[in-house]
Amino acid sequence: MSAPLQGIRVVEMTSVVLGPYACQMLGDLGADVIKIEPPAGDTNRNLGPHRNNSDMGSMYLGCNRNKRSISLDLKSQRGREAALEIIKSADVVVHNFRPQAMSRLGLDYAAVKQVNPEVVYCATYGYSKQGPYGDKGALDDSIQAASGVAVLQSMVEGEPRYLPTIIADKTTAMVVVQSVLAALFHKERSGEGQEIEVPMYESMVSFVMTEHLWGQSFEPPIGKAGYVRLMAKHRRPYKTKDDKYLAVLPYWDNHWRTFCELTGRPELAQDERFIDMATRLKNINESYRVTGEIIAERTRDEWLQLLGDTKVPMMVVNSLDDLIEDPHLVESGFWQESEHPTEGRLRMSSPPMNFARTPASIRRHAPRLGENTEEILREAGLDQVTIDSMLAEGEAVLPK
Repeated sequence: MSAPLQGIRVVEMTSVVLGPYACQMLGDLGADVIKIEPPAGDTNRNLGPHRNNSDMGSMYLGCNRNKRSISLDLKSQRGREAALEIIKSADVVVHNFRPQAMSRLGLDYAAVKQVNPEVVYCATYGYSKQGPYGDKGALDDSIQAASGVAVLQSMVEGEPRYLPTIIADKTTAMVVVQSVLAALFHKERSGEGQEIEVPMYESMVSFVMTEHLWGQSFEPPIGKAGYVRLMAKHRRPYKTKDDKYLAVLPYWDNHWRTFCELTGRPELAQDERFIDMATRLKNINESYRVTGEIIAERTRDEWLQLLGDTKVPMMVVNSLDDLIEDPHLVESGFWQESEHPTEGRLRMSSPPMNFARTPASIRRHAPRLGENTEEILREAGLDQVTIDSMLAEGEAVLPK
């Protein structure tokens, strides 16, 4: 069966996580992703555990499957010219350089449009070039700080903290994919390409403020920003009698009534503090505190047996290592293993979506730096003499 983006070619000029993760998702959907890397390679190649003293670290492996790698010195004339030759056959170009850097390289939208007028050109970086922060550099932590993610932690923990996941990069990557797919749909109907800008800051403010705009949704405001339930100090997994943890959320009114009846506390269902969902929200800290006290009275297994067949949302708290053996993920085939030609047996997550007719898939291992350099240059029409000369001059690179 074909994949949704089979026949679509993406040229990627990105590093770290945002761009590579976005382009990996496009590759999972069937696109032919050509990753143009500098001679030193993607900066994430050496991050995390790796085998064979190679440049294939776990961070790189996590977001670069389903791609081909070509290594070019884009600061050289022939490197830039080769990139433009490759771009001539592209449906999509994705980069995460700041606009000024792409202009200096001669690979901004104006230059790319001259060789490929119908291309979808997606630039993703820290802040929109339309605002005063447009020339600032950005990494995930700085965007967490700027967008309100870090200060949300202070409302619970007492001081700003970064979430221990690369949430800004990965969330913005999903906006990149959404934007590229929409632009491809427009191109399919109209034949028109276009330039897209996907800034991390604006993407994350939109993400955070969806629920947290709260009283600021109105003008003039009728309250402060911040969804109060999410900032309650007792909102956390509950500790059970045997010192394990459960996520239990008797959220809707029917959940609450069921929970109260099964735990032998029917009077709480009629308590004026908890009588309905709106009232429980007004007394959310007390609601969470009382729930936590009840959960502490039984072991985790006792709770799983008591509430397991009800509709009350409940789940065990997994460690990161637990996820590898999680029975649902194992049975659904979420974890895939494959043999990498240089790195041996590897584990990776499957694409999380399931298509009935055009499934996403893992077709290519994460490439070594420059693994496909010669192949891609030949596809772009360069002759072997030119390719050999570029390799000799360091303007193109093969795997070590």
